[in-house]
Amino acid sequence: MTLKVPSLLIRNVRTVSPPPGKGFRCGPEAGELEIRDGVDVLVGEGRILAIGSGAELRLEGWSEAASRVVEGDGHALLPGFVDAHTHACWAGNRLDEWALRLKGASYPEILRAGGGIHSTVREVRAASEEALARLLRDRLEWALREGTTTIEVKSGYGLDTPTELKMLRAIRRAGADWPGTVIPTACIGHAKDPEIRDFVGQTIEETLPAVHEAFPGVAIDAYCEEGAWSVDECVRLFEAAAALGHPLRVHADQFTEFGMMDEAIRLGARSVDHLEATTREGLGRLARSGLAGVFLPVSGFHVDGRYGDARTFVDEGGAPVVATNWNPGSAPSPSIPFAVSLAVRHNGLTPAEALTAVTANAAHLLRLHDRGSIFPGMRADLVLLRHRDEREVAHTVGGSPVALVVVGGEVAWQATDFQKPASRR
Repeated sequence: MTLKVPSLLIRNVRTVSPPPGKGFRCGPEAGELEIRDGVDVLVGEGRILAIGSGAELRLEGWSEAASRVVEGDGHALLPGFVDAHTHACWAGNRLDEWALRLKGASYPEILRAGGGIHSTVREVRAASEEALARLLRDRLEWALREGTTTIEVKSGYGLDTPTELKMLRAIRRAGADWPGTVIPTACIGHAKDPEIRDFVGQTIEETLPAVHEAFPGVAIDAYCEEGAWSVDECVRLFEAAAALGHPLRVHADQFTEFGMMDEAIRLGARSVDHLEATTREGLGRLARSGLAGVFLPVSGFHVDGRYGDARTFVDEGGAPVVATNWNPGSAPSPSIPFAVSLAVRHNGLTPAEALTAVTANAAHLLRLHDRGSIFPGMRADLVLLRHRDEREVAHTVGGSPVALVVVGGEVAWQATDFQKPASRR
């Protein structure tokens, strides 16, 4: 056996992982986890080299060669969390909007009155690229402490070509200075600028080509909802984007089931995200289509108490993904563990399904096939929990369950009060 140079040994852990595979885990497969108790995990050159008992590792002669040892003490080791839907690049805040909502105003009402997304648009337009990158970089560090090692970040607070490009550059810039992986998405159909008469036409004819030139192959996203983009407008944008070779994602059925989900299926989108208003019949059609259903329970928690029916979706054979939707207005949380706890309580997922939804399925949605499970050859993005039972991620609410985070084979963050700290040999 030819071994790569080991750099990290995580000793005596309970590995909890979706089985290996490159596709979505659908239906019953979404609830399957492979669990091994009392094993050691050897990491080298950013990859998982081997998993086995201490005796097995010593037979190969490489536990002694590891330059760093983490004593797991039987705690659960999970794949690094993949947050596949966020709007984490923004400036300003939406606390005044929150105060209005606490008095009874609905989000569509606030949006029509020029608040909501539009207030953030004004702040983002006024911010420099450097400032946006700095703000995002700080948020990425926060997400890392919650166990997120890969994160998708959307533009969409620009609503004009220069600002959308500025956001995408800031996302790329922040990601280059973070140990994890940042995947940009061009959400150029997020809302409409009411001061531009043919905003949809301008977006398709000007913004999309500019994004294509500067960020070829980036996913294109849109928000189909009352007060935002209509079904016909989304279809126009997506057909133009698909002709340029861009993958498609869509926000649909958050408040109203307009029919965008079926158009997304027809157009071959990668996912339909939100699904709070989708009927059981619609969820069945989506499940059979092979598209991922992305559930965003933090929005239900913060906005209106409505949650997508992930139970029906999985029972119909669907591929569930759970994400934070982290943004300043409708989902102010960076925490995948919190999203998991909500998905189990309100979306109807089991703890095992929810863990698959934030690891293997989320990674496949982002077309990252080297992460999301714990097996030799996979990228060493790992989360060591404070707990010995992985179900505590869903069960315990408030306070992070994360003790230590490994990104690309290196310890990227460690809780100062973790009882078994990492140590140099």
